[in-house]
Amino acid sequence: MNVRAMFIDMDGTLLKASNNISSRNKEAVNTLMNQGVKVFLATGRHYEVTAPYHKELGLRTPMICLNGAAIHDADSGKTIQMKTVRLNDERFHHVTAESAWNVIIHTANGVYCKKANEEIDYWTQVGRIPPHYIGDLRQATYQDVLKYSVRTGTPCPNISALFNKEAEVINWNDGFELLAPYVSKWSALKSLLREYRISPNEVVAIGDGPNDIEMLRHVGTGVAMGNASEKVKAAADFITGHHENDGLAQFIEQYLLKSKQSYAI
Repeated sequence: MNVRAMFIDMDGTLLKASNNISSRNKEAVNTLMNQGVKVFLATGRHYEVTAPYHKELGLRTPMICLNGAAIHDADSGKTIQMKTVRLNDERFHHVTAESAWNVIIHTANGVYCKKANEEIDYWTQVGRIPPHYIGDLRQATYQDVLKYSVRTGTPCPNISALFNKEAEVINWNDGFELLAPYVSKWSALKSLLREYRISPNEVVAIGDGPNDIEMLRHVGTGVAMGNASEKVKAAADFITGHHENDGLAQFIEQYLLKSKQSYAI
C-alpha cells in the first residue's frame, strides 16, 4: 500500500510521560518525511502546547488541535478552521461548579479554568501563555468555546451523558470532554485530506485514546499504541509498542521505512 500521510497523536503516542519526544521517535518521523510522506500532529492539546513539538520535529503541515475543533497553519499558527460548541452554560455550571472537579474551557482567545494545577502550570511553561482566567467560571466572561474539559478523577459517563444532545462527548478514565456535534480528529483529518487530495486509504493514523478511535477506524491503516485501552486496540488494524518504549518508532521502522520495510500493508 502507498502511504502518503501519517497522523500522529501526541500524549501517550509521540510523547513519553515526561512530555519529551525520544530521539528514536524523532529520527523515525524525520526519515519518514524524507521519503515524501506528509506527517501531521492530531492532538487534544491547544495550539500553544502543540506548536513547540511541531517545530521540534520540523513539520510543515497544519496542526489538528483540541480533538479537531481547531486546525492551525504550520507557519503562522493562524486558525484556519474552527468549530465552536454551544452549551447551555447555566446548566453546565450547575452540574460542575460546586464539585471538586477541575473544569477547563478552551476558547478561541485562550484558556479559562476553575483552578490551577500541575497540568495548567505545564501548559503555561511550554506555551508561555498563562490562562486568561482562574476561578469560579460562573463569573468569567468568555465566548467562542472550542472544548470543555471536566476532570472528575474517575469515569463519569452518567454525568457526561447529560450533554449528549448538545455536544460530541469523549469519555476518559478521569473525566470527559465536550466538543461541537460531529467534531473529532477524524472530521478535521478529512478536511485536510480533501485539501491535500489524499485518499483516506493512503493514510496511517496512530494513537492511544478514546479521541483517536474514529480516525483509527476510518483511515487505511489504524495503529493503536501498546498502552491504549482494549476499546482503542479493537478499532485498530495494528497494535504497536508502549509509548515509553517508542511504539511509534517501532511501527514506522517495521512497516513504513523503505530501507527496512519487511511487510507490505
